[in-house]
Amino acid sequence: MAFPSQEQENFLWGHLCAFKHLGGIPHRITYDNLGTAVRLVVEKTGKRGRPRQEVRGFAAFRRHYLFESHFCMPGLEGAHEKGGVESGIGYTRRQFMVPIPDATSFEDLNQQFLARCLKEDGRRVARERQTIGEAWEEERLLLLPLPPSDYECCEMTTVRLTPYSQATFATNRYSVPANRARREVTLKAYPFHVEIWDRTEVLASHARCYEREQDVFDPLHYLSLLEMRPGAFDYAKPLKKWQAGWPPSYNVMLGKLKDTWPDGRGIKEFIHILMLHQQYPAPLMEQAIEQALTYGCVHLDGVQYCLRQINETADRPALEKAEDLDRTSRPDLATIGNQPVDLSRYEQLLKLSW
Repeated sequence: MAFPSQEQENFLWGHLCAFKHLGGIPHRITYDNLGTAVRLVVEKTGKRGRPRQEVRGFAAFRRHYLFESHFCMPGLEGAHEKGGVESGIGYTRRQFMVPIPDATSFEDLNQQFLARCLKEDGRRVARERQTIGEAWEEERLLLLPLPPSDYECCEMTTVRLTPYSQATFATNRYSVPANRARREVTLKAYPFHVEIWDRTEVLASHARCYEREQDVFDPLHYLSLLEMRPGAFDYAKPLKKWQAGWPPSYNVMLGKLKDTWPDGRGIKEFIHILMLHQQYPAPLMEQAIEQALTYGCVHLDGVQYCLRQINETADRPALEKAEDLDRTSRPDLATIGNQPVDLSRYEQLLKLSW
C-alpha cells in the first residue's frame, strides 16, 4: 500500500489492511529498525546492540493481534537476516513503479497495486514447482485468526476548539458544527480521514489534509450560525468554495428569494433550503430545486414538497402496462374497459335526484 506519510498510524493501518486481505495474522513478522516501531537501546559500553524497546503504539498493536516481532541487527550486520527481502523490494519497485503510476488518489493508486499483486499469484518463481498463489494457499492455513474487533489505527488527541468552531491538528484546522460544538473535543487522525468526537458521538469527519496551515471546512457546519447573521452569507469563507460549484438552479433560487424578500428573510429562507442537504443527497436536492423553480414555488415548503414527490415517485413500484398483462386464464375480463359507455344509467340517476 501507498500512504501520504510515514506516521505511525499509516504504518499500523498498512498492517491492518494486510491482515484483512490475508484473512489472518502471521505468527512472526520481521522488521528493520524503523522508528515507528522500535527504539535502539544504547548499552553501557556506548555501542548499539540487539537490545530494543518497542514504541508504545506499536507494542499495543502487537498485543492486540498477538504476533511476535523480530527486529534485524542494525546496519550491514542485519543484512543476512532479511533473506530475499531486498531483492523482492527491487523486483516490486521495477514491476509496480516503473513507469510511475498515473492515479487520481491514494485509493486509486492502492487499487492498482492490489490488482498487480493479485496477478503475481499466477507467477512461478525460478526453480519452484508451485505458483505463488498455490504456495500461499498451503501457508494460509497456518495463520492466526483475526480478533473480533479492529485496532484503532489512529493518533488520538484532545483539542480545544477555536472561536471559529475548528479543531486544530498538525497545523490544519477542521470544522465542527457550530451549533453542537463543545469547548474540548477528541480528535482521531487516521491515515486518510479525521474524526472529531464529543464523547461517544461523531461531530464531524473530514478527509485528512497533509499540507500545512489549511482550513478544512464543511459548509453545512456554519449554516445555523449564518441563519442568525444573514448579512454575512455572501462573505462567509466556509461557503465560498461550495458556492463556486453550485448548480445554476441554486443561484437562480437565491436570486428570486432575495428579490421577493430583500430585507434578509430571503437569505434565511435559502439557508433553510441548504440545511436540507443534511438529510438528502446533493443530486436529489438539485432535482428538487429545479422542480420547485418550474412549479413557481420558490420557498422552503416548495422544495420540501418536491423532495417528497420525487421520493414517492421513486418508491412507487412500476406498474405493468395493461396490454402486457396475461389474461388468457380470465377470458371474462377481456371486455372490461372496452365496452361502450351506457349514458342511460346517468339519466336514471338524474331522474331520481329530481
